[in-house]
Amino acid sequence: MSPLVEVEDLSVNFVTRESNVRAVNGVSFSMMPGEVMCMLGESGSGKSVTMRALMRLLPPKRSVITGKIRIAGQDVLAMDDGTLRRMRGSTVSMIFQEPMTAFDPVMRVGDQIAEVVALHRGVSHKAGRQRALDLFDLVRIPSAQRRLDAYPHELSGGLRQRAMIALALSCEPKLLLADEPTTALDATVQIQVLILLRRLQQELGMSVIFVTHDLGVAAEIADRVAVMYAGRVVETGTVRDVLRSPLHPYTAGLLASTVHDQPRDQDLKTIPGAPPDMRRLPPGCSFAPRCPRMIAECNAGSPPPVTPAPGRIVRCIRVEQPEFA
Repeated sequence: MSPLVEVEDLSVNFVTRESNVRAVNGVSFSMMPGEVMCMLGESGSGKSVTMRALMRLLPPKRSVITGKIRIAGQDVLAMDDGTLRRMRGSTVSMIFQEPMTAFDPVMRVGDQIAEVVALHRGVSHKAGRQRALDLFDLVRIPSAQRRLDAYPHELSGGLRQRAMIALALSCEPKLLLADEPTTALDATVQIQVLILLRRLQQELGMSVIFVTHDLGVAAEIADRVAVMYAGRVVETGTVRDVLRSPLHPYTAGLLASTVHDQPRDQDLKTIPGAPPDMRRLPPGCSFAPRCPRMIAECNAGSPPPVTPAPGRIVRCIRVEQPEFA
């Protein structure tokens, strides 16, 4: 079985008159059909930009994308506009962070979904509405018929997010990109949406890339994890291996700074310092200024990927040293 997604040495630069922001720097990964991968990292680490690059949703006049992106055997960066439009929705679809800004505020939700189905499937608007109704039932929106005629502002946050999921699934994509879809929801609704996404992924056999900075979300939904820092993937592996035995100091810092399993009478641990300025990245390891295990060699150059165990990739020159623990 061949990979559904192949990304090699992906870089994204945002170019303005004043600066050149290196938002993504040499990201590589692959995914098999039906696999779920979580991208973890602080805000600004490049997760969302990577997702938008996969669908070429970044502004073409201000962004420069290099590297290789292949989805379902197609070269995304070589597609013309017509092929790209046909790919979006039918092969790859996306759930955005805030559905209130993703939906058209002056169109009824059901009509927006029907329009997408009619465009990609070549069916009538009536058939598209029926498909929207079926999807509302699939994502368990109560009173689905009535909610089809609602405007986005008339739905609660949880219902809007479910409608966004229905829109993303409307053309049965092979790959679903979920860009922090639970960030704007309260804890109870977050759990409901996560369970829903996992159930739909299993029932429909989709591959999913789930972007989050919440380790609990990753543990709940993912098969594999990719940890990003300063636009680079610094560690990958199965969710069990990465969350139980992190090898990169940044991953270990993320795990140590969560409230889960921490004593109540102790202060939370934090990662010192701040992420680097993406306009002026340090010459060596981007995490070195914040790393408790930094040595002089860390500033010599960008660390190459190391494979300490099957399925594990880590960008740290010290990971194979005996004292690294």
